[in-house]
Amino acid sequence: MATTTITVSGMTCGHCEKAVKEELGALPGVTSVGVDLESGRVSIESEAPLTDEQLAAAIDEAGYEIAG
Repeated sequence: MATTTITVSGMTCGHCEKAVKEELGALPGVTSVGVDLESGRVSIESEAPLTDEQLAAAIDEAGYEIAG
């Protein structure tokens, strides 16, 4: 198991949270996604490490950006 934590900018509501969870959850091997709207922190658990490209593409598809 691998845990990845990223910060996503622009999330403000439950719809934002759902969109991010849906796109990240669709990545191969992802078993859970946790979102903290207040801080923008997103924790992803997966069977294998995810690449930066996979994460960026999923967040972009949801309509947001990885901060920093």
